[in-house]
Order: sequence, then structure tokens, then C-alpha cells
Amino acid sequence: MTENPRRVAVVGAGASGALTAAQLLRRAALAGVPLDVRLIDRAPAPGRGAAYATTADHHLLNVPAGRMSAFADAPDDFVHWLARRAPGVHTAADHVPRRLYGAYLGEVLAAAEARAGAARLHRVDDRVVSARRAGEGMSLRLGTGRRLDADAVVLALGTFPPDNAWAPGRLRRSPRFVADPWAPGALRGLPEHQDLLLLGTGLTMIDVALVLARPGRRVHAVSRHGLVPRPHAATALPPARPPQVDPAAGLPGVRRALLAHVSACRRTHGDWRVGIDSLRPVTAALWQGLSPADRIRFQTEDRRLWDVHRHRAAPATARAFAAAVAEGWITVGPGELADAAPTGDGVRVRLRDGRALTVGAVLNCTGPQADVRRVPDPLVAVLLGAGLAEPDDLGQGFRTDALGRVRPADGSPPAPLWTLGALRRGSLLESTAIPEIRAQAGEVAGDILAGAG
Repeated sequence: MTENPRRVAVVGAGASGALTAAQLLRRAALAGVPLDVRLIDRAPAPGRGAAYATTADHHLLNVPAGRMSAFADAPDDFVHWLARRAPGVHTAADHVPRRLYGAYLGEVLAAAEARAGAARLHRVDDRVVSARRAGEGMSLRLGTGRRLDADAVVLALGTFPPDNAWAPGRLRRSPRFVADPWAPGALRGLPEHQDLLLLGTGLTMIDVALVLARPGRRVHAVSRHGLVPRPHAATALPPARPPQVDPAAGLPGVRRALLAHVSACRRTHGDWRVGIDSLRPVTAALWQGLSPADRIRFQTEDRRLWDVHRHRAAPATARAFAAAVAEGWITVGPGELADAAPTGDGVRVRLRDGRALTVGAVLNCTGPQADVRRVPDPLVAVLLGAGLAEPDDLGQGFRTDALGRVRPADGSPPAPLWTLGALRRGSLLESTAIPEIRAQAGEVAGDILAGAG
């Protein structure tokens, strides 16, 4: 008698969903385990998501190609894929267009499907709007009203659209407000010969500003700190050993130790980036060792400075941005929105320092919504409302165990529900880059196939 396949629903087909599905198929094939993987998303192609759906060649990966393999046990896989696609064009040190990485993830998943043995992959062109326990498994309700039952569910939801609660109501209702610059077609139809205002000065701002900047138009970018992501080094840097830091010393002690370590790396290697990059293996442990009060303090006092040094821009992107600033096409600095009033042909903006601007449109470049309690996703709301999940201490994701299994609010045995990526950021601090996501995808797949559901 043929064994019934284990049914796994992966909700979301972006990078984290594609990597999880590929890991499930690979591991099931190696173990000879029958598996039925349902990959649920309305996206036209797997592996793209918001980050890798862009078609602009100047939207580059923020990590060199040599560190972007889909599999930790095959670190050169992406570089070899690039070489097969375009021999001699890209090296492991290059920051390649993000659209190429999206295509790569799609082929990774297709290859895993082709070699899956008794495992099967099914694409479901729909979205999940609700979930509940059903015996030992889960029952999902889709946007079309259909029900899908599964023995295990993986939430691979990626990042969420930016928050716009900060914007005055009359601005939010105006067609001259771009609530999410990554939404399909969001940048089309902007006034050609008027200045623009971008709220937020992170990596999203850089990408958007470079699309919009041109002679005859000034793109203003402001944020509370006015800090812009630092560039990656133009050439590969040597590795350094991570420091030994005791989080029990509290946030002030950790700060002092890390600053001393980065300074020592700069003296030894000539670049502060060596010190920052060496923290990757110990970041989660340091974060988890801090008290809840220290984590909150880090968020308010240190997070922005950490982000601009840790999440850097590709060298070519940074050079293009600096050139546009030098030309006067882009201005960037500190500033907070006090009011914005749409007019007949633009938006009249007042900043808290008294400055006034008239622009053709205001664009929300503040980055993804970080508070899981405020995301406009019906599935997240249902899971929180039913107690199948609870926010972490900072509200930046779901509370999970070490392998990504979602913990219920009442402390009862968990549902067969896992997550990875952005929904684990509150407990790991760093959880949105491919090196972290590919490791999590492997852990989740292994836990599910071990029969933990």
C-alpha cells in the first residue's frame, strides 16, 4: 500500500517560500519520503517577492554573489549559475542585478521539483486569509473561499508594505501620495517636471531616488536622523573572528565591547566593515541575551546607526547615488513631516524645523512595516486573534522556538505552524538576508520532515 504523503502548505512564494519549498523537496527526495508541497501565492513566478521582482538593472543585490547561494552546503551554487548563464560576466565579488537572483531562485525550485522523487510540488494561485487547527493539522481558507488542509504550514510571508499611519489623512487619500513604492506601477504617472519628496533615507530610498532623479527634477529625501546606508567595500575584505561579548553586561557593556572590536578591526585591517561583518555569527545570541528593556533601548537609541552600517549599499549603487547628490538631483538630510496639504497641482509640505516645500508627490520610503500587530494582512490578524501566534517582546514578529515553530499565546502545545524570515526578526534581530533565510529554511524543512508536526 502506498504511504499517504505528508501535506505541507508553504504560504508565500517569495525568496523564503521558494527556499523552503526547495529544501522540503530536496530532503524528502534524499529520505525517500512521500511529500505533497502546496506553494500558495498570487505571484506569477516563485522566488521573486518584492525584493527580486524588480526589472531594473541598477537595482543590485546588497550582498556579493559569492554569499548568495540558495544552499549553505553548496556555497558557489549561485556563482556557478551566473557562469552558466553568462560566462565570464560576473564574479563572486560582484553585486549583480536583483532580477537575476529572482530568476535563479525560480530555477532552484524547478530543479528541486524535477529531482523530488516521491515528493510533489503544486502551485496554488491564491492567498491564505484564515487558518485554524483541524485535528493534528491545520485548515486554511483561501481568498477564493476554497479550503485547503495540511499536516504542516510554513508562513513565508516576507516583509510587509510600509506603514503610512504617520501621513495626514488628506495626504493618504491623495493620488499624489505613493503609499508603497514597490507596489506594481507605483512609480508610473508621477509628474515629470516637479520635485518629489521621499520620506525615509534607507535602502528603499536609494533605489527609488535613483529611478526618479534626473535633470530638471530634484528629489528630496528626509528622515528623522537623515542617515544613509554606508557603501560596501569596493574589494573583498579579509574575515575576522567574532568577539567574545557577554550580553549579561547589559546594553552599555555590549556597546563598549563592540565598538572596541570594530575599532581594533579597523586598525588591523584598515576597514570598519571587517568588524561589523564578523558579528554575523554571534548577533542572534547577543540579541537574545539582552534584557527586554535593553532590546527596547537598542531599538530607540541604536537601531538606525546599526542598520546603516550593517545593511549597506552595493558599491556601484552608492557611487551612482553620490553622483546624483553631487549634481544636485538628490538632496538628503534630517527632517520630519509636520503637515502635508495636497493642492491642485502638487503637495505643500511643512517640516518640523519650519522648512516648506512644494512637490509633485510624496513617496513613502520608510521601509517595511515592522510591527506585526499593525500589518494589513488578514491571516496575521486571524492567527494573533485566535492565539495560534503571539507577538514577540517588541511586536516585530511571532514568538517561535529555535527552529521557527510558532508558539501559541496561552503556552499550550503549538500548532504545526512554522515561520521564517521577517516574522522572526524580533527574536533574532537579523532575519531578512539570504544567508539567514536559507539556514532557517533548512531548519524548518528538517523539523517538519522529522515528524514534529
